[in-house]
Amino acid sequence: MGFLELDWYENKAARSPARVITSSLWLHCAILPVPVDTINYNAPSSIKTFLDSRLLAPRKMFGQHFLINAGARAALIRALAIHEGAAVWEIGPGLGAMTRPLLDAGAVLTAFEIDRGFAALLRELFAREIDEKRFTLIEGDCLSSWKTAVCDPQQPLFLLGNLPYNIAGTLLGDFIENGRLFCRAAVTVQKETAVRISAPCGSRDYSSLSVLCSLFYTVKKIATMRGSFFYPPPNVDSAGILLEQKTDRLNVPPLLFPLTRALFASRRKTVYNNLKRFLAVSGTAVGIPDGTGAGEERLCALCEEALVRCGAAKNTRPEELEPGQFAGLAEFLTKVGAQGGR
Repeated sequence: MGFLELDWYENKAARSPARVITSSLWLHCAILPVPVDTINYNAPSSIKTFLDSRLLAPRKMFGQHFLINAGARAALIRALAIHEGAAVWEIGPGLGAMTRPLLDAGAVLTAFEIDRGFAALLRELFAREIDEKRFTLIEGDCLSSWKTAVCDPQQPLFLLGNLPYNIAGTLLGDFIENGRLFCRAAVTVQKETAVRISAPCGSRDYSSLSVLCSLFYTVKKIATMRGSFFYPPPNVDSAGILLEQKTDRLNVPPLLFPLTRALFASRRKTVYNNLKRFLAVSGTAVGIPDGTGAGEERLCALCEEALVRCGAAKNTRPEELEPGQFAGLAEFLTKVGAQGGR
């Protein structure tokens, strides 16, 4: 049993500047921790009572919103369709509402949790699975800590996560750019992010994230989730989406990633102008000389040829390029670089 000790200070400085009279008031508040295995993951009151008993609370800076809708959690896990012994990553397990069903389904689970308090609870709740080597917990910011996770490159990997709004797009893009592709990924994101991920070419929401996800995954909507599906409730709607890895995906060069970001950096400008600027600034990465002086004419000619090769006109804008055309541009420029810039 623990106790809270509060010191009560009575400041009489207003009446007597030379003296500050203090007295102590002891408040013996017994804290009886609620057992972890009694949490009702569907009831905000139960979650709050539990967190209060452990002196914990959801932290806005971490984007913590617990998914309290049982149907939504079940839909995500069902969409993931894992098998016995499947290697699964879970981002932000929180209090373990989806961790337990994954382990019960036979997953060999690696979870990433940034909150130290929740990490301690997870170790308490899944102590047996940790001892059995079926559950590994990695503490810290998953934007960097995921690269420390050990996994068999020959074994399909699955991803489940109620992703924090402020990192969802960045994290998914980072996975793709670093070659960490999942057999299937079932995640919740802000509804606006889900729209960007699945946006078709030509739409106003089409972005570099749309291009990357389209090249590597088939994107399907699982469900729309209102704010009331979460505790504490966010002010925006969320969406559950399924990313299923394409079996016929293109082999793209590393240049695709900085190139795609650069072409979308100024949406009002044409692909030609954005490409020219990209090569002028970063051209040495692909063996292209600076776009200044004698190299200017050569650079313009290269940009024009690159657009012709990928089937785009000189006045084409970034949102009008299909994902395959971005890949074609990157492949052509990589070959040019390998030839010494021609």
